Amino acid sequence: MKVYVFGNKDAPEDAVAIEIAEGLGGAVEGVSFVFVEPNEDVPFAGEERVVILDAVHGIREVALISGDDLDSFALSPRGSVHDFDLAFQLKYLKKIGRLGEVHVVGVPREGVADYLRVISILRKLVAQDMQGS
Repeated sequence: MKVYVFGNKDAPEDAVAIEIAEGLGGAVEGVSFVFVEPNEDVPFAGEERVVILDAVHGIREVALISGDDLDSFALSPRGSVHDFDLAFQLKYLKKIGRLGEVHVVGVPREGVADYLRVISILRKLVAQDMQGS
């Protein structure tokens, strides 16, 4: 199962997902991490099932965000065409019918990263993937 990792190493508050993915390496059997560069178009348009690891503003602990919960993502302020973030891209792809099932493993931007919770969520998603659900 591919897990798309979003973030920006140059912005400490946005680098946490990258740090977690690099720290986990091969710790979760069946998971490979795909690192998406800042401002790169999402590489998963048209895929049936997508798993994303990203820092989420406003959460206090690692959370799995799926289905209608994705609609609660707030769009960040945009001053140029380079400011269209992941939330915007997900909402846009959903609107035009190019987005299948999406699961975001959201990690808090601040505080200590809960690697065990991330591992638990990823294992659950791998098991679901293997069962075809």
